[in-house]
Amino acid sequence: MAQPEERRIPELSRSTAYLPRKPKTPLWFGLARGRGKLAETHLVVFLNGLIGTQTVWDETVAKLLASWKAGESGAGGDATGPGHPALLTYDRYGQGDSGRDPTDDPEFGHGLPEVVADLKDLVVEIWRQQLGFELPPEPPHLHPTHPPATAAQQHSEWLKRLPRLVFVANSIGCVVGRYFAQTYPGPVSALLFLDSNIANSDQVSLFPDPDAPGFDPGALPDGVTVAALRETRAKYREMFHPSVRNPENLDRRGVAALLPHADEPHLVSFGSPPPGHGPWITVVGHDPARFADDCATGSLHCPRALTNAYVNPAWARYNEGLTRLTGDAERRTGPLVADRCGHFIQVDDPGLVARLLRGLLGKLGGE
Repeated sequence: MAQPEERRIPELSRSTAYLPRKPKTPLWFGLARGRGKLAETHLVVFLNGLIGTQTVWDETVAKLLASWKAGESGAGGDATGPGHPALLTYDRYGQGDSGRDPTDDPEFGHGLPEVVADLKDLVVEIWRQQLGFELPPEPPHLHPTHPPATAAQQHSEWLKRLPRLVFVANSIGCVVGRYFAQTYPGPVSALLFLDSNIANSDQVSLFPDPDAPGFDPGALPDGVTVAALRETRAKYREMFHPSVRNPENLDRRGVAALLPHADEPHLVSFGSPPPGHGPWITVVGHDPARFADDCATGSLHCPRALTNAYVNPAWARYNEGLTRLTGDAERRTGPLVADRCGHFIQVDDPGLVARLLRGLLGKLGGE
């Protein structure tokens, strides 16, 4: 994916945060302030994949702000409604203009738990320092004198003081948002997943192993040779296997163990009754034909028949599972297919992403 140039959006201010656990390392973010009741209770956070920086969301943010501005001026929408939350984009440590994560292991960098802890710290920093809302210090998960159950209860009560979070995520950003909601149960009110990574797969095993006992070459799609299968598996291993290093230094080797199932465990959300209901979840996948074309003509050179026989069906099943992360059927939407979109849906159709997010916010405003 070609990295989009930063778009000048007057309402989106770029700045640097220095988080308490990493006070010497800059973290770059963009913030557009909200309006109305939702601005006092909710925060929208955009979560990048491995390749893009926060600029991949610029067109979506611009369309959102334009639609809200039109509503406030009477050109559409409801200016007297609940308003809209602030919008937050950011580059994770190791991405874009943010510094390297100071906790990086020299060989493999940092893992998913560190990423979600950073995200929690950033949310606290933005809510308290940038938006001016009161928030008490975070109590420790384990207290030196309090029983574990008491410390856990105190931390749960603190989580209720956080803003209600809406994650808009692409690729591995979906994995980050999901694991955040699992690690810090309650504050996440809605998730918009855009072509999530298949977190419980090494990507190579999506394809049959030609060296496995019982492998049948005759079961391959018409026109696909065993040599082409071997070449595709080798390229997937070289580019996508969790052990492969990436510029962000995000260690993905443990992700499958942290998130072994597409549909479990169920996520919970604070918000309106009944207690313990799930967040709103919308799942969107790529256009299978467009994705097969991209894989065939890009650096992978993967035959379309292999993508259509093995990758697209597995991805569709995974997306179906993601919708069930919320136990409330009425809070699920999808899986939808983003027509004519490849893996980077927010780049190919930012208007679609903006519309889906407005729909989610409309549901939250009605709670």
